[in-house]
Amino acid sequence: MDNADSAVRPADHIWKFFRAGGFCQVRLDSGRDLLALDQLDQKLWAALSCPTQGLELDVRTLELIDADKDGRIRVPEILAATKWACELLKNPDVLLHASPLLPLAAINDQTEEGQRVLHSARHILDNLGKKQAVEIGVEDTTSTERIFAQTIFNGDGIITEDAAEGDTRAVIADIITCLGAETDRSGKGGVSQAKVNQFFAESQAFSDWWTTAEQKAADILPLGQDTLAAADALAAVKAKIDDFFARCRLAAFDARALVALNRQESEYLAIAAKDFTITAAEVAGFPLARVEASRALPLIKGVNPAWADAIALWRDKVVRPLLGEKDEITEQEWSTISARFVDLSGWLALKPKTMVEHLGLARVREILAGGHREKLTELIARDQALEPEASAIAAVDKLVRLNRDLYQLLNNFVAFRDFYGRRDLAAFQAGTLYLDQRACELCIRVLDVGKHAALAHLSGMYLAYCDVVRKATSETMTIAAAFTAGDSDNLMVGRNGVFYDRKGQDWDATIVRIVDNPISFQQAFWAPYKRVIRWVEDQVAKHAAAADASTPNQMTAAATLAGSTPPAQVATKSKFDVGVVAALGVAVGGLTAALGVVLQAFFGLRLWMPAGLLALVLLISGPSMLIAYLKLRQRNLGPLLDATGWAVNSKAKINIPFGRSLTTTAKLPLGAIADLVDPFVIKRHWKGKAFAAVVVIPLLLSLWFFGAFERAMPGFLPQSWWVRHRQMAPKDPAAGQMTTAATMPAATLPAASAPATGSAR
Repeated sequence: MDNADSAVRPADHIWKFFRAGGFCQVRLDSGRDLLALDQLDQKLWAALSCPTQGLELDVRTLELIDADKDGRIRVPEILAATKWACELLKNPDVLLHASPLLPLAAINDQTEEGQRVLHSARHILDNLGKKQAVEIGVEDTTSTERIFAQTIFNGDGIITEDAAEGDTRAVIADIITCLGAETDRSGKGGVSQAKVNQFFAESQAFSDWWTTAEQKAADILPLGQDTLAAADALAAVKAKIDDFFARCRLAAFDARALVALNRQESEYLAIAAKDFTITAAEVAGFPLARVEASRALPLIKGVNPAWADAIALWRDKVVRPLLGEKDEITEQEWSTISARFVDLSGWLALKPKTMVEHLGLARVREILAGGHREKLTELIARDQALEPEASAIAAVDKLVRLNRDLYQLLNNFVAFRDFYGRRDLAAFQAGTLYLDQRACELCIRVLDVGKHAALAHLSGMYLAYCDVVRKATSETMTIAAAFTAGDSDNLMVGRNGVFYDRKGQDWDATIVRIVDNPISFQQAFWAPYKRVIRWVEDQVAKHAAAADASTPNQMTAAATLAGSTPPAQVATKSKFDVGVVAALGVAVGGLTAALGVVLQAFFGLRLWMPAGLLALVLLISGPSMLIAYLKLRQRNLGPLLDATGWAVNSKAKINIPFGRSLTTTAKLPLGAIADLVDPFVIKRHWKGKAFAAVVVIPLLLSLWFFGAFERAMPGFLPQSWWVRHRQMAPKDPAAGQMTTAATMPAATLPAASAPATGSAR
């Protein structure tokens, strides 16, 4: 199919859809579908944007699609990349193969851009020593350094030292030294036109600045080329020398200030009391020399030790060249020296900020006079002339990457075909987590657990956030694993598992946070019973702990009471409390009556007893299962992906059957031979029988004795004495109590039958 023949008008194209996850998703089964993608209503797209990071796709491919480089891929960028790739191929169906190799014959050479790309592809293969190759792959275009390693000019506008000869080559090295290098496509350091312009502009400014000084050398450079070094030495001591002569003038004005001007003796005592050096701040703050009225400044003897070196350097660089050998200078001589450097200070204030100063004035002027700027500009122009070809090489890299990755991206962006098809993992699935005899395939990379969990809980899925570490490489990351089958009994923070990434590499995984939601109907069915068992266990443990804690106190109290109670009282036995026994009897009778009513109702169902048992189970587990059903049918992939930066455009549901496929549980393989006899199983022996004899049998006898079985199954078992006694005792309507014949008044007893007075004839 040629591009000219494959133009698609909206009215001509018939879309195909499939339904999964509770919504209709488009099928991209041909190149015509890709060409018409810009006509598909965006409301029918599965997603509208996704991040370039955290996906199991080549990051470089995603960055090439991300035209505005904002770290996100949006619909217009998807459409632009698809259109560009389809136009460069003779048949867009090639993209559906998602092959890492692109046949050169598939490139459309009927357009100018296609011809450039095809030519560049062959040029790349030639540079790599593959002149006879008919296919080009991502490995061939990945490293531009390999492609351009043998080329001097490569169209990026950067030239290396290899592009020049002689003195111009040395100038490139000087530019790199001063301004830093830019990386050429070959991987070597070089310079661009911007660097060249900056270097020569700074060099010219530096030279012109020196020209100004040279024109007024007598005023600005009193010591010639040594003036700058002398100025630095002068600047280091100027403030301190001014301070010394000011103090001397003040001492001449009033002798009473002399002691204070030389510092107090107490200050010397404070310094002498501790270890110090001659450069210590305390000493440096003292006057430059001893202050006296109208005194000259000593240059050798009597100088503050902290300033001795600086004064010696100033004497050598400034005093000796201007005044000759001097052991001291007067204030007048100091004024003369300062005046010689006034014009220099103004000149230094105009000094331009450049990076070429360390080359020296002579080298800078040599470069400016050599015509090297024009030579470098010419070399850069030659390099830039090859820019179209070099750009075509970059286009080849983009094309082979899109040929491999674009179709997979579309099936994870326009539709979630990979996710619901279950043949391949989706681009957002990072790998598989093995934990608690389950394999969870819905694992997503997470950057911020707290931020992700704040939105991801709306997905309705049970999520376990895990920190995963690959100790071999010290790599770490965090994943959110969705458990969609089994139960949560053994899932807790701190449990360890193993995570396998998409490359098959194993990582150590540890649960660090859990978002609790129903996992399955099985969990919901048993949840009420497990809650009761846990409550009973907690109560037993609580009472046992309380009893254990109170035992020492009880023993202490008993020992104290035994020591303080007379023996006669200790030996006295408590009387038999009939009321307590009667109360216990009433309680047992009430319990058995209630149990009897339940048993009577249950056995009264007769053939419907299984239905009654089922109704009882549903009464207990039904509410939990109903709530679980309502939540499980609302499980949604959208919030899980939105929390990682996606913009999911649909309600991608994860129903119960699909959820079971995402989390597989441990099962014995078909044909496996299993020895199901556990040698360490708890064996039933005489302790179990003793328990039945001591607990179960008396319980059954009690139920029979108090009439529970009689009420549930009349006539099934012989009546006990208690039942017969209660049946014989009539009920007194007035008192509401049972009375026996033995306790009835004599007047109420029936009269005895009179004997027969005659015999039968």
